[in-house]
Amino acid sequence: MRLTRSIISYIEGKGGSASYAVSVDEHGSHAAKSLEIPDRTECIIVIGGDGTLIRAARDIVAFGIPLVGVNMGKLGYLCELEEHTVENAIDELFAEHYLLEERMMLSGYALKGQERTREITALNDIVIHRSGALQIVNLNVYVNGEYLYSFKADGIILATPTGSTGYSMSAGGPIVDPKAKMLLMTPINAHTLNSKSIVISPEDEVEVEIGCRRSEKDEQVEVSFDGDNHIRLEVGDRIIVHKAQVSVRVLKISKISFLEILRKKMQTYT
Repeated sequence: MRLTRSIISYIEGKGGSASYAVSVDEHGSHAAKSLEIPDRTECIIVIGGDGTLIRAARDIVAFGIPLVGVNMGKLGYLCELEEHTVENAIDELFAEHYLLEERMMLSGYALKGQERTREITALNDIVIHRSGALQIVNLNVYVNGEYLYSFKADGIILATPTGSTGYSMSAGGPIVDPKAKMLLMTPINAHTLNSKSIVISPEDEVEVEIGCRRSEKDEQVEVSFDGDNHIRLEVGDRIIVHKAQVSVRVLKISKISFLEILRKKMQTYT
């Protein structure tokens, strides 16, 4: 709250107006409500880490308001500002010295028998992963209705370029410039020697069917959207993922490029 009050005071001192709001829904997760966002809001400053910005982006994407993140932890990929650079960044915002990046999002829904679940969006990734007992699952992958391949694994990650530096990277997926438009498919601990990530067009639609591996047909998986909103699937159920109709608008203020951030990250964790 100290930094939040300081930012509000600085903006008001320059003749602007600012307010803050954090709400919690019935599931205990943060969610921006329309009544909490003033009509004339031009920018939302998100204080926290990359995870905080991802949740905020998903919650307010329908409003079309640009975001800029203030990183309170280690160097992040999404939150380009730090506490000591916030005031300079606000000066740049008032002077309209910034770039606006459009970040692709994913949207997905499940087909459970004749039931279709609600569609949920994700900025980073949609992950299909095993649930319950420590056993692999059989997944059948289709692209635009055409069968691609089947594999046995702990799951599969469907990621955006923004999410390429998250779970997808940890599972061996490629690192992609977040401004790019593509969909990444990366198996999780696949039980094969030739399982690789696949990069496809953002206009393609991916369907993952939960296949049968045992006669009991009791395998279960969970689907998570940016780590939240879990959906449980059983054998025969499917999850359909495609590019979302909406995109997140991220303000770029500093001159630090994605490659420079990546280089610093690689040096830090080498």
